[in-house]
Amino acid sequence: MNERALSVRLKTVVDYFPAEAHIADIGSDHAYLPCYAILTNKALSAIAGEVVEGPYQSALQHVQSLALSDKISVRKGNGLAVLQADDAVNTIAIAGMGGPLIRTILEEGQAKLTDTMRLVLQPNIAAHAIREWAQVNDYCIIAETILEEEGKIYEVLVLEKSFTPINYTPQQLRFGPHLMVEKTAVFKKYWLAEQAKLATIIERIEQANVKAANTAKIAQLQAAIAEINEVI
Repeated sequence: MNERALSVRLKTVVDYFPAEAHIADIGSDHAYLPCYAILTNKALSAIAGEVVEGPYQSALQHVQSLALSDKISVRKGNGLAVLQADDAVNTIAIAGMGGPLIRTILEEGQAKLTDTMRLVLQPNIAAHAIREWAQVNDYCIIAETILEEEGKIYEVLVLEKSFTPINYTPQQLRFGPHLMVEKTAVFKKYWLAEQAKLATIIERIEQANVKAANTAKIAQLQAAIAEINEVI
């Protein structure tokens, strides 16, 4: 990989770093994201955290090959456990995992989070799980983006601690408080595809002649389809 090249998905994550960012990239794989952030002056320092030996070694080698060991600390550990008390981290990046796993990492590492940290999160699926965590823990979703790359659609969520209670509606938790207002072409494409999946499930239930036993399920699916129509 060209050390200054990065996927659009990960570049979008980096674009949400604040000025003078000191980042921790959790689940860093080859440390592509922190290396790019340092080389493009989007971060002043970085921690690349990996729990698996293979990716940890790959990250270590990549950082060393670019002579960035003075700016990037590669650490092996589970989630936010790689953070130490004297780290100056003000930004947490977690990208390329499912929403429920990202939520678990945040829950298990909550003692490591400070009120001044920005969380830039890119779930591959189930972004609602992160929004639900944000609401319970009084984090405000200050920005969201939905993008398409190589036939896949991704969401990026940016969270900061709020000092007042956060209350999102069920629709905002499902669709995203910013995304459902902006209604970009990618947003509509994603939810039309989800709507089609729900319609297919209803069709299969009806074709299997088990409609009577699944009346409540069908009603639930139809309500979800109607909600998508309402939002998009």
